[in-house]
Amino acid sequence: MPPRRLAIPRPAIGAEKRQGMSEQLTDTDFDRFRRLIYDESGIHFGPNNRSVLEGRIRDRLRRTAAGSVDSYYRRLLKEPQELKEFLDSVTTNLTRFFRNTAHFEAFEYFVIPELVEKKRHKRENRVRVWSAGCSTGEEPYSIAMVLKEVLPPDLTFSVIASDISLKSLMIGKAGFYGATKVKGIPERFLEKYFDEKDGGYQVVPEITESVTFDYHNLINDSGLRDLDVVFCRNVIIYFDEAAQKAAVQRLYQTMNPYSYLFIGHSESLFGMNTGFEFVKTKWSCLYRKSEERLSVS
Repeated sequence: MPPRRLAIPRPAIGAEKRQGMSEQLTDTDFDRFRRLIYDESGIHFGPNNRSVLEGRIRDRLRRTAAGSVDSYYRRLLKEPQELKEFLDSVTTNLTRFFRNTAHFEAFEYFVIPELVEKKRHKRENRVRVWSAGCSTGEEPYSIAMVLKEVLPPDLTFSVIASDISLKSLMIGKAGFYGATKVKGIPERFLEKYFDEKDGGYQVVPEITESVTFDYHNLINDSGLRDLDVVFCRNVIIYFDEAAQKAAVQRLYQTMNPYSYLFIGHSESLFGMNTGFEFVKTKWSCLYRKSEERLSVS
């Protein structure tokens, strides 16, 4: 007798589609998802990155067993936590320690000396920095290490780190990074501010305790005020013009007069009435808030 073949049940035709595994976004689906993302985060998805959005939606369908694109969209409208998870999934969290070395050189050799002079003149003793869109924490920890090294002992500092991605914030708060993640850190910083263990590197408490991680969506007022430096790099590039202007205005409101703003090297405030002055240093370009509190149009 020939060997008996095992009967392997096949999924019913259309079952994958009902599970959202192969369902394609219609133009209507694409428009309503991108409007929701824009309204909730300011992130703009155009036709050129439709495939990216579709891939992120399909991933959430698999993870949540939502059943269909339509049912998942309706779920987003009803469940704030799932909406946060979804927005987390569509954001891009590319970062590294001391990303764009020129910015950190301008921070160390130009901005910090200016701040020290200003603080002493005003008899203030604290420097406050915001890392907006901090991803997994490499940027705020880089900022904190520079401040720890360069600020004189009579000045203290704090770094606020915020992001729309809860998963990224948890990684940043833990302060533990694999060996490949610490490439680019100056050797003296790596030896001084990290403990090597468990196949990776742990940021020392001296630095982690100076950084506060918190969820924040840049379409909302952060409630922060009197900041001396804001790093908001490679964030507004994902916004359209209206959302960029609104976000920059909110950043402006958080800052002290003659404070400093770093944005990404491919981002610009050119053409915006922001109240920020363009500053070109020997290391890199940045922006300084003028003394007068201007409104953004």
